Amino acid sequence: MKIVDLRGKLIEENEALNKLVRRSEIEVEQFEASVKEIIKNVKERGDEALIEYTEKFDKVKLTPEELIVPFKELEKAYEEIEEDVRWSLEIAAERVRKFHEAQIEKSYFLEEEGMILGQKVIPIEKAGLYVPGGKAAYPSSVIMNAIPAVVAGVKKIVMCSPNPNKYTLAAAFICGIETIYRIGGAQAIAAMAFGTETVEKVDKIVGPGNIFVALAKKNVYGAVDIDSIAGPSEILVIADETANPKWVAADLLSQAEHDELAAAILVTTSEELAKKVKDILYNEFLVNFSRGSIAKKSLENYGYAFIVDNLEEAVKVSNYIAPEHLEIVTKNPWDLLEEIKHAGAIFLGEYSTEPLGDYVLGPNHVLPTGRAARFSSPLGVYDFIKRSSVIYVNKKGFDRVKKYAKTLATAEGLEAHRLGVEVREKY
Repeated sequence: MKIVDLRGKLIEENEALNKLVRRSEIEVEQFEASVKEIIKNVKERGDEALIEYTEKFDKVKLTPEELIVPFKELEKAYEEIEEDVRWSLEIAAERVRKFHEAQIEKSYFLEEEGMILGQKVIPIEKAGLYVPGGKAAYPSSVIMNAIPAVVAGVKKIVMCSPNPNKYTLAAAFICGIETIYRIGGAQAIAAMAFGTETVEKVDKIVGPGNIFVALAKKNVYGAVDIDSIAGPSEILVIADETANPKWVAADLLSQAEHDELAAAILVTTSEELAKKVKDILYNEFLVNFSRGSIAKKSLENYGYAFIVDNLEEAVKVSNYIAPEHLEIVTKNPWDLLEEIKHAGAIFLGEYSTEPLGDYVLGPNHVLPTGRAARFSSPLGVYDFIKRSSVIYVNKKGFDRVKKYAKTLATAEGLEAHRLGVEVREKY
């Protein structure tokens, strides 16, 4: 982890900051051809291609019948997982459900003389969830991706996961998912996007994955909708001299352990705090840490402690980076909230540790990464609905606006548009 003094310096010109904001700009050409070939094969050969790729990449040989996880396996997993894990998953699902129910949108209609204008809110019909499998199995991701779809009213929710473990299956059972396909990678994305003999075509695909999954989602967009193209995880902590250095270090480490490209960033007005946090990370927490090799590489590559003159400058740094997770650990954290413009999730106060948000608080942990918080939002119910305009005009309403429509059609040079109005005047 590097300590960088930003006091009295321009943010936009700092090399370390610009390294951070560019870290998602990886070269994809080396993967693009392979992903496109996988998508093409799945479109053309269906289940046969899925079985071949599953054997090649996951070392599992399946029959077409084995592509689907029997529902009894979900029930069995739910019944057999440890009681404390089952209870925790239930609590997490209920809290996530309650939070997302507040996001439900309603249709509305506006009436004026001669017109009724409105918007009809409609859930998408079929959603596909992608959940990594094997060692990278996250039941919390099942909950975060599935519950908003359930609350939105999506009728059919399917899930793809290679070698799903018992916790993933139990989480799916809790969320009411009945159809799980035992496939992963780009081939799973292609299957959900275009359908095969076994896999049902969906309307939207959500969920995290590796570079192959991300590129596959990018390539099938248009045939289906997607949530986002997720990049490496990141956390930024704004802290002053009142922050507990051990707590700050632990929260930075919670993201550094994800992978080598994860970013752990401290922005502080206290040089002493920065030094203490770095010392605690390396000389206490990383000693005998189970994911130490990953975390050390992450901190070496993208671990920074930036020292700034004041909290106003700290906010400017945060807004420039637009982090996925932002913690504000200061004496008066609420004072800074209004000035925060770009962040996926904002955690206020010393007890609002980011891991709570990953699991049980309720807000979604599927967040924009790689500066996408400048223009996008956490996954939510709104991602699983679409809106249709509803328009009714009678003769009185027609007469009120026809002149303006004809004028604009003429200005745009669209003769048939003008004709559509005039025929109703003359005939």
